[in-house]
Amino acid sequence: MISQTDTLEECYEYMLSFAARGLSAEPGSQRDGEVRGYLSRAVDALRSLGPACADLITEAGLQPAATYKAFFDVLMDDANRAATAIDIVLVQAIMTPQLLDNLNACMHLRALLTDLFLVTEILKPHESPVTQ
Repeated sequence: MISQTDTLEECYEYMLSFAARGLSAEPGSQRDGEVRGYLSRAVDALRSLGPACADLITEAGLQPAATYKAFFDVLMDDANRAATAIDIVLVQAIMTPQLLDNLNACMHLRALLTDLFLVTEILKPHESPVTQ
């Protein structure tokens, strides 16, 4: 699940940078290939989240398992919606800064990233309090 989260964060940050530069990516250009590469890797990461979530419950021994499964079901709904939003961007002939800026602002993508950040925080090992 960590690799999927990293891939999605990299894509999000790349899109922010791309949109901020204000350059379009003409079809077939190197820039176009780069943008589409980030977006395609993000979709692949989104589609592999389901098994990663199921494995995480078992491997980390998360309890109560039903509560975690219910949350991961919500996360997968958000992942599927975000993948659909990315898919519609990928079929566009020209990648414009406005298009990617709007994808970044898409509530489905933001909800998913927030879900993933929540899981990351939940899974962080807790430091023991300092004894004084």
